[in-house]
Amino acid sequence: MAAKRAAAQFGDKVKRKTFLKTIIPAGKATPAPPLGPELGQMQVQIAAFCKDFNEKTSHIKPGVPLPTEITVNPDRSFNIKLLSPPTTYFLMQAAGCNKGATKPGSQTCGMITLKHVYEIAKIKGQDPAFTCMTLEQVCKTVIGNAHKIGIKVLKDDISVEELEQFKEQRAQEVEAEEAELEEARLSKMLRL
Repeated sequence: MAAKRAAAQFGDKVKRKTFLKTIIPAGKATPAPPLGPELGQMQVQIAAFCKDFNEKTSHIKPGVPLPTEITVNPDRSFNIKLLSPPTTYFLMQAAGCNKGATKPGSQTCGMITLKHVYEIAKIKGQDPAFTCMTLEQVCKTVIGNAHKIGIKVLKDDISVEELEQFKEQRAQEVEAEEAELEEARLSKMLRL
């Protein structure tokens, strides 16, 4: 009897998590890990959440990573707040590259113009994190992010020929990097 009373008192003191900030691909919320267990700990109906999220993001291209804020109310209902995709997603799309540079200071994985930066900054300027910043400050942040992942920002437009030449050169660099990584992986396996 005393054990039940102690367990009940302890149960009252345990606070469940009521806020979650995560990145979920648009239209692809599933009960599978990592999202399902997180929602389960918050005592949210996972199937209802997935259905609601997928409906809210049905107008967005499937697979676009969306930062999402989930707030759980005491009655187990939830509120979903969708933010715009990460800046790096927009930069990679604008540059037309699949992955960033492995050595951002000395490698370039793509090129964008200041027009791209301006358009990305207009979209990101609506996020709560950027509301107190001017458009110029948001542009500088976008340029900083571009440099961090190895994307070169050009002041002028680039010709189609120059872009094609750059893409061919970049494809060769990526192929050489992948071969080097595969060789390192195989040599490590042989040592074991």
